[in-house]
Amino acid sequence: MKVIKEMMKMDQPLQILQHNTITYSMVYIYSPFCGTCHVARKILDTIEVLYEKEMFYELNAPYHQTFLHTLQVESVPCLLIMKGPSVKEKIYAFHSVPFIQNKLQQYDIK
Repeated sequence: MKVIKEMMKMDQPLQILQHNTITYSMVYIYSPFCGTCHVARKILDTIEVLYEKEMFYELNAPYHQTFLHTLQVESVPCLLIMKGPSVKEKIYAFHSVPFIQNKLQQYDIK
């Protein structure tokens, strides 16, 4: 079972995300050859197991350069916390599961 929703095949990720203006969207941006990205992914997988639901969209960075440039993503891994088309926070350091949980709680994401 794949826990994180896949956005890799969608042509316009920003257009898809901007329709969600009521709740926050969380987009995990990674590169398949990035070792730190694999560690970050495990942290997000653990959070989804704890909350017992899919919470994150996944975006393979090499396929979405325009999206990354538009939102000024500086590096991977990156977790975007978005409300509609606007980015509320960019998280580049995935310290631990409790650290990410605390960030999500700041936005009342459960």
